[in-house]
Amino acid sequence: MLDHTDMRILEELSNNSRLSMKELGAKVHLTGPAVSARVMKLEDEGVIEGYSIKLNQAKLGYFVHAFITIITKSTHHAPYLSFLKTQEGNIVRNYKISGDGCYLLECKFPSNEILNTFLEELNEHANYKLSIVIGK
Repeated sequence: MLDHTDMRILEELSNNSRLSMKELGAKVHLTGPAVSARVMKLEDEGVIEGYSIKLNQAKLGYFVHAFITIITKSTHHAPYLSFLKTQEGNIVRNYKISGDGCYLLECKFPSNEILNTFLEELNEHANYKLSIVIGK
């Protein structure tokens, strides 16, 4: 069971996973070795699954950020999933969901033209509802 200090550690690491154990310890009022032991325990227990970075997609040339609700045309999803493998450069995440669709696809595209081509090809495998991100 996680205590208040564990929750503070998770909060601080979520804000900046590059903190040194000494810096993290100072923020949660523990020594570096004590906070390091807690972080290792959280990792061993699977509470912390990994560390990541946040990329600025526009600076990488991806100016269109979209969420696409996927409604497959049949219960056989393999053609859709195979199509996604050919589009890995544009796919951020593919979530299997319940509700209005079968999947929620998060994508990035360099232009509306490339998005349009993607949607035309996607439509051969599934119906969809498109939402474009306009701000954060």
